Amino acid sequence: MSWHWSIATRYTRSTAQDRLISFMSLISIMGLVLGVAVLVIVLSVMNGFERELRQRVLGVLPHAVVYQDGGFPDWRTLSQQLIDVPGVEASAPIAEGAGLLVAHGEIAGVQFYGMDPLLERDVSILHQFVQAGSLDALGSGSFAIAIGRRLASSLDVTVGDTVTLVLPDAQLTLAGPLPRTRRLQVMALFEAGADIDLGQVLMHIDDANKLLRRTRVEAIRLRLTDLFAAPEVVLGITRQHDGLYGSTWMRRFGNLYDAIQLQKTTMFLLLMMLIAVAAFNVVSNLIMTVDEKKSDIAILRTMGASPGAIMLVFVIHGALIGALGIGAGIVLGSVIALRIGDLFPLLERMLGTGLMEEYFIQYLPSQLLLSDVLLVGGISLLICLVATLYPAWRASVAHPVEALQYDA
Repeated sequence: MSWHWSIATRYTRSTAQDRLISFMSLISIMGLVLGVAVLVIVLSVMNGFERELRQRVLGVLPHAVVYQDGGFPDWRTLSQQLIDVPGVEASAPIAEGAGLLVAHGEIAGVQFYGMDPLLERDVSILHQFVQAGSLDALGSGSFAIAIGRRLASSLDVTVGDTVTLVLPDAQLTLAGPLPRTRRLQVMALFEAGADIDLGQVLMHIDDANKLLRRTRVEAIRLRLTDLFAAPEVVLGITRQHDGLYGSTWMRRFGNLYDAIQLQKTTMFLLLMMLIAVAAFNVVSNLIMTVDEKKSDIAILRTMGASPGAIMLVFVIHGALIGALGIGAGIVLGSVIALRIGDLFPLLERMLGTGLMEEYFIQYLPSQLLLSDVLLVGGISLLICLVATLYPAWRASVAHPVEALQYDA
């Protein structure tokens, strides 16, 4: 094998006589570098979105919620029973409603979320993202609230300021029906880097129930051991307890997770086609090399080299070009994937636009996985090896006498 590798390696080096071939080799390598690097970066970003959806977004939002019309007669007893259900780690009472938040002439549509600050820590990691104030300040009867930093910025408020919540139901007055309103005081700001920063208001569950005109807890939030077992867990709970019905994160946000998986698969296939196109450059490069090296091939054949040996030389040559491009692409893509989270804010500031403001995560996450790198490298190298077969076969069937005759 030593002479096969020696000749194949020599064909990859630039000489004065084959500058065009060397230039084509460079183009082939650059095409592979760009294709592989882009594929590694895209897969890493998709992995990052999937990780953030699992850990951050679903660490704040409910895994599952069970309801009962008219409220639970004894929610504490039921909550303890739900914790004993296999797959349920913790539970806490919640109340949910919608309204408009008004301050300084600005209006924002929000979902207000009532919770018990002590029990909420068992089912949510939102307290980890509080940047000003404290969730413990949301006491019963205080009508204090916590809002996202983006919402606070849009309303131009901060901790200690007062805002007005406009409820969708009306109250009858002498002047006719008027919307119900309530003055609330901002006591905490949080920033989870997700949609809730712009559209969710937290308050004590007793205050939320008063706004909703309820006397009982009507919903219990669950934190599950396995996110993907949520439908089975909720189904088992509703079968064990008559009158209960439930909702899971898959019903609320499952389309996001499915979209990420679909986009990851689609982008993988599309970018593999890009790598296949780059592999065609390897084919054209090898065909030019075969035509240029006909005399070398003829001399090798007259020295006793078999057609299979000639074919192996050019397969190795093509594999070296492919491996060089793929290796450089993996290195480039990995470096960018590891740093893209820091580079993206700089790009946003340079462009002066909020590119991620319309997505459920307002930053660009990235997670580089060794399995993705190996998969991309392996499939890309396989494509390059397949691409070398036809030019290598052409080299193996070249007639040595004719090649030497024309060369002379």
